[in-house]
Amino acid sequence: MRKLLVCLVVALSALCAQAGDSVEKQILSLEQKWAQAQKASDADAIAPMLADNFVIVFPDGRLMNKAQALDDTKKSKMESVEASDMKVTSYGNTAIVTGIWKGKGTDADGKPEDDRDRFVDTWHKSANGQWQCVASGNAKMQ
Repeated sequence: MRKLLVCLVVALSALCAQAGDSVEKQILSLEQKWAQAQKASDADAIAPMLADNFVIVFPDGRLMNKAQALDDTKKSKMESVEASDMKVTSYGNTAIVTGIWKGKGTDADGKPEDDRDRFVDTWHKSANGQWQCVASGNAKMQ
């Protein structure tokens, strides 16, 4: 009986570890797709990744909702975009990502942009199993 219990605990631990890895891989993949779509000004590719009530907070305190963020994406022309140094921490159906965002190009107003920010994204897994970002925030790095 003791041997069976130990085997069960080991098996459950392995499954939990795999589930955690799976969440991390899924979220990191979504973050990379988001970065690629941002570089391509492809708001249609980003739209399903963002929850309807998505909000982003910028270093200057500005807020944008989903529609505004997608419109901004369409108007921006990025030469380079990179999301790196990402770490995912999951809590059931919620995952928090921290990382570094680098972007160079022209913003939605046609102004030159050369950013290096620390970001935090909050993702939620809906009842249909789809991960969507519900909130994003960033701070300028020196």
